[in-house]
Formats: sequence, C-alpha cells, structure tokens
Amino acid sequence: MNAPINHPLIMLDPDVLRSFVAIAETGSFTAAAAQIYRTPSAVSMQIKRLEEQLGVSVFLRDARNVSLTHDGEVLLSYARRLIALNRETISQFVPSEVSGVVRIGSPSDYGEVVLPEVLKRFSKTHPAVAVDVVIDQSSSLLKRFNSGHLDIALMSCAGSMEPNPSEVVLTDDIVWAGAKGGQACLKDPLPLSMWEEGCVWRECALSALERVGRSYRVAYMTSHSSGQKAAIKADLAIAPMGRSFLSDDVQILCEDCGLPSPGRYDLVLKVAANAGPQVSAVSDHFRACFERMRQTGSFDPA
Repeated sequence: MNAPINHPLIMLDPDVLRSFVAIAETGSFTAAAAQIYRTPSAVSMQIKRLEEQLGVSVFLRDARNVSLTHDGEVLLSYARRLIALNRETISQFVPSEVSGVVRIGSPSDYGEVVLPEVLKRFSKTHPAVAVDVVIDQSSSLLKRFNSGHLDIALMSCAGSMEPNPSEVVLTDDIVWAGAKGGQACLKDPLPLSMWEEGCVWRECALSALERVGRSYRVAYMTSHSSGQKAAIKADLAIAPMGRSFLSDDVQILCEDCGLPSPGRYDLVLKVAANAGPQVSAVSDHFRACFERMRQTGSFDPA
C-alpha cells in the first residue's frame, strides 16, 4: 500500500496580499507601490511570487492598464478578508495608538444588527477613536459618501444601482415577510410596509409585483426596520426584507401566496480613498464581522 503524499501547506504572506489588493484597487503597479511605500519592481516581484504559489495569473497587463483575471477576482475577496482578520487578531494582543474620528453611514437594518457588534469590538481594540454614525437609506448614503461627508458607508444595492468600484461584503435574498398565521398576504390590494423611494428592497419588490400584475398599496411607511417589523407582527402588512434579518416571530411567504420573488441584493462596503489608519481599522472590523456571518450564518457575536 502506497503511503499518502503530504504536500507542504502554502502560507500566503500578508504583505504580498496587501500589495495585491493595492494594485487591484488602484489599477496600477506604480500607484500601488507608492501607496504601500515600495518600489514598483519590488511589488512586481511580489505578484510574480504570488502567481507562482497559486499556479494562476491574477492580473491581465497591457501597456496602459492592469485588470484582474477571474482568478484574481476570487482572490481579491479572500485577500481582503485575510488582511482584515490578521489585523483584528493582532489588535487583540497589541495595544493600538490610533486616534481620530471615523464617520460611518448605514441603513437602519444593518445599523440595528451589525453596528452594535462592530462598534463593541472596535471600542475595545481602538479606545482612542471616536465614531460618528449616520442612519439613512442607501441612495442618500452614497451621496453623502461621494461628497466626502462619510469615511465608510454600508449600502444595499442591486443591478445597475451598485456603485463602481465596490466591495461586496454580503449577497442575500430578498424575501416577503409576514406574521405567522397572518392574513395580510391574502388581501387585495396587497398591504405593504416599506421605506421611501431609494430603498433597494422596495424597488425590487415593487418591480416584481408589477411584473406579475399583482395590485398593492403602501399601508405602512417607515424609515426604520423596527417599525417595519412592528407592522408585520401586527398583521397590518407584509414587507420585503433581507433573509438575514428575519426573526423567529415572522415567516417567509412563498409563491403559493401569489407573491413573486423580489430577487437578490448586494451589501457594499465603501471606504474613502487615502483613509487614515482609524478608518482602515473600522473597515477591517466590518469585513471580519461579515466573514463570521458567512461562516456561522448569523450576525450574533462569536
């Protein structure tokens, strides 16, 4: 009987991954080298070694442009998460001297579920950093971010709404939520609870209803997910929601109720260019939070 061949475990160098991410984000070896304080030739050697380790090409190069290959796109997601987890691990043991202010924008759903965990962990690792939080709908947050009034923005996006460039930290189903044993889904026109225009859940849900000719009315208007859930639990209306935000006291309404699927959406993390170390630290905590969510299926703290 032949003994199994033990292949040596490949360990990716965090410095090489940082160089890789910098090139992907700037679209240039030269710009990336300046950003991470290395020479272009040193960065080029790092990427060559990375490609040799993985056995694939991660960049397409021509005289003017650098772009990611398909394998490079896959690696980018992993690289960002590995860097974030590495920084978070170090911060648990090495006291931080980072200070300053970070301005964060988030929709209310993630503001209620994700922010408490992220800010609790961040306050322990970076006690000298102050955090300002703005809760608003995604379209308004994008305007605030583009005007320089936010350092970090979480935004729900779908299709053509997705800002470019963007970092997708979560992809989720949009589902119809109703009270357990409720009757609201049987009414005609269909009573809905939702945000104002600009909410991706609203736009996807209404497009789906109009596509199948299902009549509806907005019975409950709220800018906070807690108010939306109150209308659902009272059986005043049903609502489109991200599957990740469903609680045990509501149920998913299936197509047997005559409700078409609203589709899926992406949650995008936007971080200001040339951000200070305090902004990078918070964004790493966000990435680590969503990595834990992907592993456990829950936003509850580990």
